[in-house]
Amino acid sequence: MSKEENNISQADGERVVDGESRNDKSYQRQASVTKVEILNDPRFEVLAKNPRRTETLIAVSFFVAALLFIAMIVDYLKGANTQVEGGLMAAAFCLLGVGMVAWGKYLMPKGPFEEPRHELGSTEEDKKEFVDAFVGRGKVAVGRRSFLGKILGAAMGLFGLFLLGPLLRSLGPNPGTSMDHTAWKKGSRVVSTSGNLIHVNDLDVGAFMTVFPEGVIKKSELDENQQELYNSQTLLIRAGLDNITTEKGRESWGPQGYLAFSKVCTHAGCPISLYQQETQQLLCPCHQSLFNILDGAMPIFGPAPRPLPQLPLAIDAEGYLYAQADYDEPIGPGYWGF
Repeated sequence: MSKEENNISQADGERVVDGESRNDKSYQRQASVTKVEILNDPRFEVLAKNPRRTETLIAVSFFVAALLFIAMIVDYLKGANTQVEGGLMAAAFCLLGVGMVAWGKYLMPKGPFEEPRHELGSTEEDKKEFVDAFVGRGKVAVGRRSFLGKILGAAMGLFGLFLLGPLLRSLGPNPGTSMDHTAWKKGSRVVSTSGNLIHVNDLDVGAFMTVFPEGVIKKSELDENQQELYNSQTLLIRAGLDNITTEKGRESWGPQGYLAFSKVCTHAGCPISLYQQETQQLLCPCHQSLFNILDGAMPIFGPAPRPLPQLPLAIDAEGYLYAQADYDEPIGPGYWGF
């Protein structure tokens, strides 16, 4: 069609599209129908029953949030009240969040959308070829660099040997028989941490202190027998005024209300340092093991597996405390029972 013919055709109210002549009104009507059909596509359906009202509510939430942000700016310029600014910020972000969630939930296409398509499965032959190629490439890639694998294996082996060191070291030294006996022996006089002898009148009922056998503290000051000092640490408690029997066979071990127990916890060897007279219980602060001193320091709570060893006490003619003998069992964790 020539240019002149095209002008004549347009003058007659027609339009040429892709070589075809169409009436302007008919074409516009068809385009309008196409647009409506797209908007009415089920895939564009939204969840909101009244989209216009939802749009208004979302717009209001965004608008109010904007006002709150402005109020924040004003407050900052006036004097920056942090409490007011925090409240305004929280409210503004809350409204923004509500608006965005509502927008995404109620005004966006619901979905999910699915369309039919042809099967994408592979044939058995294709699968076999893929597996062979994958395995073959792996073997070739590793085989060509076998020396790297050997070096890697050696390095990991050496690292494993390195880890054995800290693992074995963390178990600590073998105690041997060092825990079987302490510096306490028959006739050992009881002294305080300052080396003073303990008299029967030194402690009131409910009081307690850490004591040692006489002479051990002086050795420790010379950096000798630190293990002996640790093993011998003992808690001396004045639980009452009368003789106390904690177990059968220990009738003479608690003269005039004095009881003595190893300070080394039978769970992990931590020093026991807390005593409550009201309940007459010892507490290990490390792992919360609780011992009843009137029942032979039997554990009543926590991980400690056995009672605290009790030291048999006696009082000499001058009123000073001494030990009748060493502990009748090893102190500390019960390693020997395994």
